[in-house]
Amino acid sequence: MDEVLPWLEAAIAKHFSKAAYKRGYQTAVGTLQVELQKIYDSEINIEISWTGDGPIRLTQHQKTKDFWTAAVFFTSKDENLNKAHVQYLESKLLTRAVETKRCKLDNGNAPTLPSLSEADIADMEEFLAQMLLIYPVLGISVFQKPEASAAHGPVLHLKAKGFSAQGYETAEGFVVLAGSEGPKEHVESTHDYVIALRKHLIDQGLLLDAGDRLRLIQDYTFSSPSTAAAVMMARTANGRIEWKDDQGRPLKEIQSAAAAAAGL
Repeated sequence: MDEVLPWLEAAIAKHFSKAAYKRGYQTAVGTLQVELQKIYDSEINIEISWTGDGPIRLTQHQKTKDFWTAAVFFTSKDENLNKAHVQYLESKLLTRAVETKRCKLDNGNAPTLPSLSEADIADMEEFLAQMLLIYPVLGISVFQKPEASAAHGPVLHLKAKGFSAQGYETAEGFVVLAGSEGPKEHVESTHDYVIALRKHLIDQGLLLDAGDRLRLIQDYTFSSPSTAAAVMMARTANGRIEWKDDQGRPLKEIQSAAAAAAGL
């Protein structure tokens, strides 16, 4: 085990934007031999897969997939990952993505866990743990369920036409709490991305039909207060005005007061 730990601790993440690919960074990816790949677009679409040839895989996606904006590669320092290893990691990540319900998977199939020795499983679980630490640093949180955190702002409320929602700000985004409700139908002027995100949450089983309304059954982190408000109210919304505390102060006022108190 001691001789394996160094390459486990040296898990390498490569983050390439689509623009960087066009500038010729595919040459740098050629140093990677076996990788797990994640291609994503906002909080909606991701693909998790493995490849033995980074440049070829990126070239294929450049030609056939319009949605992707970036790719993250993981490999080992000394090329110690084999096909069974990466299939194990791929299967584990896919399972987590399904459980967290924070993205739409673009994978064509769902591989089963390969047969590994107990030692290999222990090694891959350690490798996976390091990957899960690195993903959030790269701004990718789809593998993590939102958890209640002590480091968040006051609980805020959103009320309109008999519906109400609750949520709070965190460093990661704006968390809307389970039990929050909103209308079923969106207004005609609603932005397309809001409509798409509402559909995604319905398809994922996170927004459930509750008679004359939709109800959120799991805490969900949105990228901003405005996106959270727009999805829950089914219309374009300024979250800094719509979200209010128990005293009726809008988020904008709360943020300004906090900035003034901090001398900003």
